[in-house]
Amino acid sequence: MDEVEVVVAHSERATLRVGDVFLKVDADQARIDAEVEVMSLAPVPTPKVLWHRPPVLAIAALPGTTLGRLGGPSTGSPAAWAAAGAAIRQLHDAPPPPRPGRAGRSTAELSAELDAECALLVANGLLPADLVTRNRRVAEAALRPWTPAFTHGDLQIAHVFVDGDEVTGVIDWSEAGRGDALYDLATFTLGHEERLDDVLAGYGGDVDLDVIHAWWSLRSLLAVRWLVEHGFDPFAPGCEVDVLRSRV
Repeated sequence: MDEVEVVVAHSERATLRVGDVFLKVDADQARIDAEVEVMSLAPVPTPKVLWHRPPVLAIAALPGTTLGRLGGPSTGSPAAWAAAGAAIRQLHDAPPPPRPGRAGRSTAELSAELDAECALLVANGLLPADLVTRNRRVAEAALRPWTPAFTHGDLQIAHVFVDGDEVTGVIDWSEAGRGDALYDLATFTLGHEERLDDVLAGYGGDVDLDVIHAWWSLRSLLAVRWLVEHGFDPFAPGCEVDVLRSRV
């Protein structure tokens, strides 16, 4: 009998793997419903939905492997990273879903959240004030008007699978919806800046690198306290705090 592997677990959701089946348990039924809907709309390969009985979603495993993970070495050839960039472009060029996603928060909402989070990071002694202040200035470039795109909203490299130089699928669509395309590109390359040129070679078009850098800072500033409170380590080598330090 296959063992049950806990892939990720915290107070909001948990993902288990049993053989070639992943079971996602989510406290928010609307989030699971939205994930199923948006996977049916995505123009890139997604996992096959085996069954959906709230609060559980069962999906089939994808072939291939990921390109790495935050805090770990990046794998795959430049061509594989370029293929991922091309898949991301295909997603962004598709008609966006009607609902806003994680990457679709308004500038005013993000700015207010960022100011509050920066104050807490310093007040709670999680990060030094000068590091927070510098990255808050860098993050400002992300707070600008953008054209809505079909965005994944949590496009970590651990969510993109490849086999050789071909993308075989993208997982974890619970944050997908209308949003800023550069948020996805920044999330995908977070902590792996050396791969950005390969990704953009496949993505094509003009991309504002200052905005990519800004999203690296913004996303990391917003993530640090949540990660600590949910049992993760943003201070591990190559993770969010190192990303913030690299901007100084």
